[in-house]
Amino acid sequence: MREYRSVTDIEGIYVGHATNEEAGTGCTVIVCPAGATGAVDVRGGAPATRETDLLRPEETVQALHAVVLSGGSAFGLAASVGVADELERRDVGLDVGVAKVPIVSGACLFDLMCGRADVRPTTADGAAAVADAFASADKPVVRGNVGAGTGCTVGKLAGPTRCMKTGLGEGIATCGELVCGALTAVNAVGDVVDPANGTLVAGLLDEAGEHLTSSVDALLSLAATMPLERTNTTISCVVTNARLTKAEATKVAQMAADAYAHAIRPTHTTNDGDTIFVMATGEVPMPVDVVGVLATRALEQAIVDSARSATGAYGLKAACDLA
Repeated sequence: MREYRSVTDIEGIYVGHATNEEAGTGCTVIVCPAGATGAVDVRGGAPATRETDLLRPEETVQALHAVVLSGGSAFGLAASVGVADELERRDVGLDVGVAKVPIVSGACLFDLMCGRADVRPTTADGAAAVADAFASADKPVVRGNVGAGTGCTVGKLAGPTRCMKTGLGEGIATCGELVCGALTAVNAVGDVVDPANGTLVAGLLDEAGEHLTSSVDALLSLAATMPLERTNTTISCVVTNARLTKAEATKVAQMAADAYAHAIRPTHTTNDGDTIFVMATGEVPMPVDVVGVLATRALEQAIVDSARSATGAYGLKAACDLA
């Protein structure tokens, strides 16, 4: 049986990044040139998204060619345009007779407080991420302070001085021939928690900046100053080789949202804009509930990995910097 180490081990899936380390931003693209069955679950109060309506089960477009996870807040949607342009140049897209139109969905997170607020992912960055994806074929996904994870932080209930650095994380879960992989950029207001043992991994630091403290406890005690609204988001993409309809893929996206509740505390607050995409390549027939449970497990792993693979940057500590 094939061993799956990374999302890119799933047949027909390519992942690439564009990273601006100095500006503290970037974008990540997940490409399926042959087209995948797509779906989305949006739970954020103020999401910055592209082409999510066409993923609804009742809409007629069946193939999704790329998902873009980007920094830059709403400005970062420009990266998706660059992805579409580059895929068209590579002859990837929905054939409409007079042209091939790449179906590209995406979501952005708010990273303007890291690095430079006046520099955001551009169309050129989106095109570069696609080029990187094809150049990195069959290589494991690079994780941590890259792509959409470049400017990610968590634990922001007490403001920027006590938050921590996170990044782009990945998780893989298998069940027989079925595989679910997840990529996530975790930029939450809350803490990252390992659901396997309940341990805090990254989040709100104490006033000395040495140890983790619970954001939930801080919120309940009203000891924290709430951050500015709409400045936090966790954006993710689940990729699976399952054979799913659009309705089934939508249910998988909804079930996978449980991973946020398991591994981010608190989650789905009024200060978080959370989105999960699903791309199903269609090789393995499997009951939708099995796929949903496996996707949740993979996304839990990815959220924890987003904290553990990050390194300290922009004056912020990461999990690897704590004793």
